[in-house]
Amino acid sequence: MTGAELKQLRDALGEAIGKPLSAADMAKLCSLPSGSGSDTFRRWEVSGPTGPAAELLRILAMASDHYPILDNFNVFDRHNIPEQERPARRQEFREKMRAEVRRRLG
Repeated sequence: MTGAELKQLRDALGEAIGKPLSAADMAKLCSLPSGSGSDTFRRWEVSGPTGPAAELLRILAMASDHYPILDNFNVFDRHNIPEQERPARRQEFREKMRAEVRRRLG
């Protein structure tokens, strides 16, 4: 994930939960320390996050309709799920991801 993609993710997650997210909010999502976390996040907006933070953000991105549901989370296209139920189940999953983002923000 590049810095530009991280900025887009910040906007997309804010849109998904219905409130704009600050750098401090994004740092909180990544479990960065409250004091220096904002500075770290701002550096990431230039260089891009790495390691566990990048992976966590890829997962939280699924809260937004702008990002695909990752293959290892996509249990909706299995043969045992009727095709007419799949859109509702995907939407339910995205709502759960949005709730997780809100929970992490406190």
